[in-house]
Amino acid sequence: MSQSLQFLTPSRSPYLTLPKQTVTSLYRRFPVIKLLIGKHSFPAVKSSSSDLDATSSKVGAVDNGQTVVTGVLSADSVAVRVQSDSGSLEVDTVTEAELKENGFRSTRRTKLVCTIGPATCGFEQLESLAVGGMNVARINMCHGTREWHRRVIERVRRLNEEKGFAVAIMMDTEGSEIHMGELGGAPSAKAEDGEIWTFSVRAFDSGLPERTIIVNYDGFAEDVKVGDELLVDGGMVRFEVTEKIGPDVKCRCTDPGLLLPRANLTFWRDGSLVRERNAMLPTISSKDWLDIDFGIAEGVDFIAISFVKSAEVINHLKSYIAARARDSDIAVIAKIESIDSLKNLEEIIRASDGAMVARGDLGAQIPLEQVPSAQQRVVKLCRQLNKPVIVASQLLESMIEYPTPTRAEVADVSEAVRQRADALMLSGESAMGQYPEKALAVLRNVSLRIERWWREEKRYEAMELPDVGTSFADSISEEICNSAAKMANNLEVDALFVYTKTGHMASLLSRCRPDCPIFAFTTTTSVRRRLNLQWGLIPFRLSFSDDMESNLNKTFSLLKARGMIKSGDLVIAVSDMLQSIQVMNVP
Repeated sequence: MSQSLQFLTPSRSPYLTLPKQTVTSLYRRFPVIKLLIGKHSFPAVKSSSSDLDATSSKVGAVDNGQTVVTGVLSADSVAVRVQSDSGSLEVDTVTEAELKENGFRSTRRTKLVCTIGPATCGFEQLESLAVGGMNVARINMCHGTREWHRRVIERVRRLNEEKGFAVAIMMDTEGSEIHMGELGGAPSAKAEDGEIWTFSVRAFDSGLPERTIIVNYDGFAEDVKVGDELLVDGGMVRFEVTEKIGPDVKCRCTDPGLLLPRANLTFWRDGSLVRERNAMLPTISSKDWLDIDFGIAEGVDFIAISFVKSAEVINHLKSYIAARARDSDIAVIAKIESIDSLKNLEEIIRASDGAMVARGDLGAQIPLEQVPSAQQRVVKLCRQLNKPVIVASQLLESMIEYPTPTRAEVADVSEAVRQRADALMLSGESAMGQYPEKALAVLRNVSLRIERWWREEKRYEAMELPDVGTSFADSISEEICNSAAKMANNLEVDALFVYTKTGHMASLLSRCRPDCPIFAFTTTTSVRRRLNLQWGLIPFRLSFSDDMESNLNKTFSLLKARGMIKSGDLVIAVSDMLQSIQVMNVP
């Protein structure tokens, strides 16, 4: 049996004012049809238009927990009926295999991002990562040439086309903060305790002298003082300034470690971060703008902006992308990695399409003991504002060199999963580490185990999700998704189905973090890839119409034919064409 719920009440959203009208006038906007089940009939509301807007709403919303059941679809009405010319369904091959072998509850909800570098840039290595669960491939513009990155993008696209994956591509800008230059062609250098290194702003015609590091900021030698502490890559290596000689700054290594090309540099004085010069640098450098043009031309799915200080830079970049690529839906991710980012956190997240907690650089600008609370704050705020959030940096740092992580690293990963972050990200572990596939497997297995534990313990969250809709239509979608997710948990359904052209309703469902997986059906490949970053979503590409009955017929037929669902499975379906909740068993 299929049951269809449509809700008609005034919205409680604080963002809108409803016109004065009687309840009867609300009902009169829609033709009423009768749906038969056996000997009984029930009135149902059917919209005469496929587009929902604020002036002519198709349905109302849930208000104060009260709902009106106005229609029931018969099981016969969702009989399998598929047009042969439109019977194509695209889904990630690994997810399909997991569903066939282990069922709905086995699917991983937390998404995984892998930084691509010399260790993983080949087609075979990329395929291994995709098979291992990579949802998003990140290219870091701090390293490599644009031609190198172009080849990586081409390989990822080829992987998707030939092997049936939906790996999205995220381009991460370098930013204009103070950082090191290249290491004379070397992939890394080891700084030992007590060694004297030279940090210089000079350009060397012949090879780089031994133990010399180039700094990109011309005023570096003027700003630092003898006795300052210099942190490399968020404190992975530490130096103390011992002498200044013209453009050169002599430093003694106090905490040994591995130096990587283009690592971020910060310096501290009397226990406080010296940040005046950094605050004067633009968020997006001239090189970044060229890289952004490159990303737009290559059609990347996400652009991550480093060291975001305010919402203005996000809005400016979005306008630029819209002007340069009118048909593009590139999402902008704000990297939260500075004091300025935390000060203006809410306005930055509201302006962006998502956020990344870059804990390495963030830990170089705030006391280390404040990083966990800052992470939790960012994750919670992103969830409330319906923006995907990535927890990044040093999740499994030891696996750059060793085949197994430390137990503390596993606990750190577990905590990010427990906080319900949308995604976890590998940086050096997958870009240059010796065990990228093993590191990815650790993230995958820990995520699966913590998610299963959460469901077994039925640890439903008490988090209040504030209204985010800014129009009547958005408020209706939001209420329907909140109700559908709650019903899914209470009824213990096998899956939620959402038919969405823009991805918005799928995002709203993901925000609710229901127990069951969310099958997100969309008509465009780019939206499908973009949804691959969000918690709990299994994105499919499927051609569908505004007729929900036809869509369900087609979907059931295609999924059953591929062994991904079976008769009797209980699902809840919602869509952004017909605003309703339908509960049904697969025929």
